[in-house]
This record gives sequence, structure tokens and C-alpha cells, in this order.
Amino acid sequence: MTTQAKRLRELLAGEAFVAADCYSALTGRIVERVGFKAAYLGGHACSAFHYCIPDNGIFPQTEQIAQAMNIVGAVGIPLVVDADTLGETVADAFHLVRRYQQTGVAGIHVEDEVNPKHSSYVNGLAPIVEMQAKLEACVKARTDPDFVIIARCDELYTVAKGGGGGGDMAEAVRRGNAYLEAGADYVMYPTAPPEQTAEIVKAFPGKAVGMGAQQPGTVCTLSTGWGWSGAAEIHWQRAQALMDGNLKFDGQFKDKNALIDQELYDGLIGDWAKKTGRPTR
Repeated sequence: MTTQAKRLRELLAGEAFVAADCYSALTGRIVERVGFKAAYLGGHACSAFHYCIPDNGIFPQTEQIAQAMNIVGAVGIPLVVDADTLGETVADAFHLVRRYQQTGVAGIHVEDEVNPKHSSYVNGLAPIVEMQAKLEACVKARTDPDFVIIARCDELYTVAKGGGGGGDMAEAVRRGNAYLEAGADYVMYPTAPPEQTAEIVKAFPGKAVGMGAQQPGTVCTLSTGWGWSGAAEIHWQRAQALMDGNLKFDGQFKDKNALIDQELYDGLIGDWAKKTGRPTR
């Protein structure tokens, strides 16, 4: 049987593509129907949209796994998931990778920042040896050999930008090499500007994953932020319009029925009603 992990591997071996922002089963289906070959569940997207909490290390992986399972059940394209730091120990990492595979997720990325992260605390990055041990635990946890493991290095996500890195390119490359040696399939450097991404692509040909805007040479781009934040903004605007008595919306939107398989279920129910002598509309 071809797994979604296998499909993701095939995509990564081909032309560069975008895994598009989704944070729910419905939005996963939307990006699939639009035509994207893969979907991406970001940690901030999920924590903010579903639980109203920031992406600073307090969002539990069990909640991310639950949402990932919902998305996998609704789509036929591979899903890549932001697995944050995968807990604090190698045992956490091993267990959570097993859980992710059980949901049918195609791949994850795990980062080297120290919790709490993306906050007022200047946290720094985990020692290389610790990150290597965590990645080795991820590899040991594989039950599907095609399951994709992406190592996210935040060395270029500097303190000034809200990250924990020092911005040293030599250190970023040193960490990337160490992570690949530990068994990661790909490396990713979020927030890196185009000129730094070009250096990363040169250092890791065929192994660099991008985040944000598409950059030449990256095998794929994980695109997040625009979906959940746009939905929240529209909801805020319509809620305010309703409060002000100015809302002009009938509760319908294009392709709603197609997205939720309304016709399929109506047909099932209609057939059952006819066969059992029950009334139909």
C-alpha cells in the first residue's frame, strides 16, 4: 500500500512544490480542492486558532496530533506537521513520532529552540548533541520507513526577530550537517532572507526545505499564517458588522456542499429511506 509518507517522498524527489496552510479538516480539504499537492499544519496556526494560546512551547503535542488526525481523515494529499520541539526528552520524541505515524501524517519537522520560545525570554538553542539524540530517537521510532523527518534549525531565526539563534551562518551549516548525520531527511531554516537561503541551498543541495515565500533551490515550501489569520480577521469583521446591524451574509459560501460531501450523504440517506419505505423530500 502506498502511504502518504511515500507520496510525500515522491513529491520531494520531483519539482519544488508548496505545502499550503491548513489548520482544520475543512481548510485541509480546501487546499486540496484548490490543487495543492500537500498541506501543512503549523504550530502557531493550530494553537492560536483552536486554543487561543501562543506558540511559545505551552501547546501540547497531543492537541496538535488530534487536529492532524482530523485533517488526514479529510484529505487525500500528504500532510506535513509542525511538531515543535517534540517534548523535552528522547522518550517524548520517540513516543510522539509513533503517535504521528499512527494518524497517517506524512512527515514532521522538529526544532532546536529551547522552551519557552518565541517569547520575552531569550532562550537560545539546544546543544547540538541533544538535538542529535532527539533526531536519532525520531528515526528509531519510524514504523514507516518513508515517514519524513525535517530538522528545523533556528540559528538564523535571531533574537532580534523573536527567535533563539545567533545569526551565524557557519553555525547554521554546522548544525545542519550534524542533524543530517543524526538521521534527519531534510533541514529547514525559518525566517532566513533570500541571500541566506541561497547559502543554505548551496550547503545542502536537495535537502533544504523553505518556509514562507518560495525560494529557488528549496525542495518545497511550507506556507503558513495567511489561512488561519485571514479567517480570524474575516470572522472579527463579520462579528462586528453583526453587532452594528450591518451584516449582509446569508450563511452560505461557494462550494460549501461539495467541501462537506453533502451530496454523497444525501444520496446515502435517500437510498436508505426509499429501501425501507420512509418518506423522502
